[in-house]
Amino acid sequence: MELNILTICYLIGSITFITGLKMLSHPETARKGNLIAAAGMAIAIFGTIFLYEESGVKLGNYIWIFAALLIGTALGTLAAKKVKMTAMPEMVSLFNGMGGACAALISIVEFDHLMHQVDQEQAASGGTLLIIFAGLIIGTISFAGSMVAWGKLNGSIKDFSFNGQHIVNLIIFAVIIGLSAYLIISGDPAAASLFYVIFVLSIIYGLFFVLPIGGADMPVVISLLNSFTGVAAAFGGFLYNNPVMLTGGILVGSAGTILTILMCKAMNRPLSNVLIGSFGGGASGAGGSKDQGAYKEISISDSAVVMSYAKKVMIVPGYGLAVAQAQHVCHELEKLLIDKGVEVRYAIHPVAGRMPGHMNVLLAEADVDYGSLLEMEHANEEFPTTDVVLILGANDVVNPAAKSDTSSPIYGMPVLDVELAKLVIINKRSMNPGYAGIENELFFQPKSSMLFGDAKSVLQALVTEIKTL
Repeated sequence: MELNILTICYLIGSITFITGLKMLSHPETARKGNLIAAAGMAIAIFGTIFLYEESGVKLGNYIWIFAALLIGTALGTLAAKKVKMTAMPEMVSLFNGMGGACAALISIVEFDHLMHQVDQEQAASGGTLLIIFAGLIIGTISFAGSMVAWGKLNGSIKDFSFNGQHIVNLIIFAVIIGLSAYLIISGDPAAASLFYVIFVLSIIYGLFFVLPIGGADMPVVISLLNSFTGVAAAFGGFLYNNPVMLTGGILVGSAGTILTILMCKAMNRPLSNVLIGSFGGGASGAGGSKDQGAYKEISISDSAVVMSYAKKVMIVPGYGLAVAQAQHVCHELEKLLIDKGVEVRYAIHPVAGRMPGHMNVLLAEADVDYGSLLEMEHANEEFPTTDVVLILGANDVVNPAAKSDTSSPIYGMPVLDVELAKLVIINKRSMNPGYAGIENELFFQPKSSMLFGDAKSVLQALVTEIKTL
């Protein structure tokens, strides 16, 4: 009877994971989808703790289990409540890395358990060893890579590469696969220490895997590492014959893979080019060395006037908006313009910010209407009939060089066609290049004007000015 109840718990967990993931596809249902999936996870966890048994023996060590649950819940809750939107990508990388570490630890524990069985002359299954090694390698790479991504996003780790690094990576990976194949095929307990050699090599590979990848590619890498963690968790589900763990891992792995492919498509770059070409870190001079000419500035008062008397205004949010925590005052500006009869929309590029969906989450926090958010394809259709485009800290996703400069590292990447509007106002703190490290020729075009300053201060000044008109 208890087994049947546990099976029902696992079934509920699997269904809620699928339902929650489906609901995440739309901003209006995303929050509820998260809660539904979390509830299913809670049911599966407590069902396992109290109902799971093997050979008639139930789980023990309840004090350790609930102590870990309480500590993890407290740390997760505090981190989620205190994290700033600018630090959300780092937090995602950190949590994703913890998932990879858990999958790797499961493999380590189960391998040690198998070695004890071998000592007792019980043969280890080749299939079980394959699952253990796959979970170890993928989980460890995800953990190490996510830690590097976390460090790069918060600025504590810089891009690093050396001549022949990709060849070294391939050699390390080949050694990992070779050693794993030897241990799986031979089942030699005397060579069990090689397991930990594979573990160390996987850490090194994970570090070298992400270190050379440039800043503009980090959203793709985060998504890819997320899919790695899901796959590693799925292998844990195979090990324990746990349908919830298996379902959750498969969903995360497949969703992360699909998102990675979609983002590569949005950047018009194959995944292999992202991982091997790695623009951003070392491409700073590549499209920005030629003389672009002079740029012109626009004042707060002039900006307020042209937006107040425009028929349509498009706002393009970027990382500068997140850094300044200016999403709420941006929404206030939007409401003021709407009250004056101006149509206001937001143009969202798929890779704006530091992680997938960064701008959507940022604006949702400020209660911006979801119907006002236009994806890149729809936004590009609107720009020719737009009077004013206000760019808030976006750079690479509005750079026309992606369409015209074959020497640019971002050439071929689909961008927002903001230059088709009648007037483009670009808010930046300085003329420094964006995350990809290349100059933006949009700044020097005749219809473009620079509005320098912190996004929040500039928007507050615009709100004050517009109220007087």
